Amino acid sequence: MLEPEQLQRLAQHTVKSAHPPKTDLQTKVDPQKTYANVLSGVVKLTKTSRDGRQQIVGLQFAPDFMGRPYSTNNDTVATASTNVRLCSFPAAMLDELIAETPEIERRIFQQTMAELDEARDWLFALGRKTAPEKVASFLVLIATHADPERSGDEGFDMDLPLKRAEVADFLGLTIETVSRQMTKLRRDGVIDVIDRNRIHVRSLDDLRHASCVETG
Repeated sequence: MLEPEQLQRLAQHTVKSAHPPKTDLQTKVDPQKTYANVLSGVVKLTKTSRDGRQQIVGLQFAPDFMGRPYSTNNDTVATASTNVRLCSFPAAMLDELIAETPEIERRIFQQTMAELDEARDWLFALGRKTAPEKVASFLVLIATHADPERSGDEGFDMDLPLKRAEVADFLGLTIETVSRQMTKLRRDGVIDVIDRNRIHVRSLDDLRHASCVETG
């Protein structure tokens, strides 16, 4: 935990900002000079090959940390996928506080490990799961990040932060396959499609079952 004086020092240098969808956040948050926390919304991380091919490699949600302490290598591009609010602060200031308070470093490390675990889960999903399981897994990802405390047997509505083409890109599927699997989930009584960007999940447990994830 930060001491009151440390919180005050950090607060004096923080800047809160709002960004509409499609905003290139690399121009707003220089990863070598500025760090940030996602306050709300979804950030899309992409990589691009030399010949222009792109791949969505991750998503960030509140309160994820944006930045790479101890590293200047960053070959991913961060883009606002929805309306995004950020709290930014100078990298030098946080580095100074990390030196004073190891707890901050531990929390950043914990997030890094959580992101690594999530990336491994996606490697498994992309390599071994069927198309229906991939689409259901994507919906579980969005649902659980939107509300980590959500009950497994309660229905709820949620907005999709990616367009169908982006979901297809993220899952390594075609747009037509994603649409077919969304229709299958609807026919199976797992979800209701309100419109192209919003769905109703009837039961998170049923959705997890469809994604081949243990409900616990």
